[in-house]
Amino acid sequence: MSDYFVFNGDADGLCALQQLHLAEAPRATLVTGVKRDIALLRRVQAGRGERVTVLDLSHAQNHDDVQRLLRDGASLRYFDHHFAGELPQHARFESYIDSAAEVCTSALVNRYLDGRHPRWAVVGAFGDAMPRLAQALAQGQGQRLTAGELARLEQLGRYLNYNAYGESLADLHFDPAALAEALAPFADPLDFIRASPVFAALREGYAADMRKAATLVAEREVAGARLFRLPDAAWARRVSGVLANELLRQRPEQALALLSPLSSGGFSVSLRVPASHDLGADDFCRRFATGGGRKRAAGINLLPEVGLEPFASAFEAAFARA
Repeated sequence: MSDYFVFNGDADGLCALQQLHLAEAPRATLVTGVKRDIALLRRVQAGRGERVTVLDLSHAQNHDDVQRLLRDGASLRYFDHHFAGELPQHARFESYIDSAAEVCTSALVNRYLDGRHPRWAVVGAFGDAMPRLAQALAQGQGQRLTAGELARLEQLGRYLNYNAYGESLADLHFDPAALAEALAPFADPLDFIRASPVFAALREGYAADMRKAATLVAEREVAGARLFRLPDAAWARRVSGVLANELLRQRPEQALALLSPLSSGGFSVSLRVPASHDLGADDFCRRFATGGGRKRAAGINLLPEVGLEPFASAFEAAFARA
């Protein structure tokens, strides 16, 4: 019998996992992938006496496999902050799902553990582009972080998140499962930053890729909305998430869409929406077959080539300012 930890390969998923690892020291099978690989429960075969913990993956995208696992006798513990759809009413299903705009999965796990490892929750919130939440977590529970230490935790969150973006694991610097193993010995993320060569490798890769990204220009722009089409290159796929966050930070009043070409044809889309806009990024992306996410940051896993112009027109109609 085995426990399974099924987690998004981004910063939020990794930092949620790390908190539970430190608190529970489970002997578990890890199941993960690139950030956009969210229907991960399809890989899990678990039955009676086994528990599946799910971290930072939309229940709506895993609904059928949740039902299958419950029918097979497994217990599920579900932590997430994305749109969930209809949840099962079942004795073996524990839900810790909250889709409020200012929450992330690492913060939900921090709450569940009564703040036992809050610095990892801070890293996860920073990685999920939620600086206000990260600051609140850093100030709570007796944390004594200097401005320099907080800046290093923000860097770590950004680099962990950056590593998760790619069409396949071959695009990433590190398989998220390998990153989870590298993080595992460190109760304090500041010790990981100081001691692990993984941090230095991520920092160097990030800097090199962002130098290339600095040359990009918008393909379409109207008042209130910008659309970028990224080149077909591994570096561009890696920066798509952090670049979207950075571009929104530079112009917080503008909605932003980044399109990355897929080897099989079509595009993946990263969408960011200003906090002041009534329409959520997740609501907009769910208009498309493979879309989803959260209020201010969402995406579409596959936008067909023929759907590019309709998408661009819908994006501008939804977010352009008069």
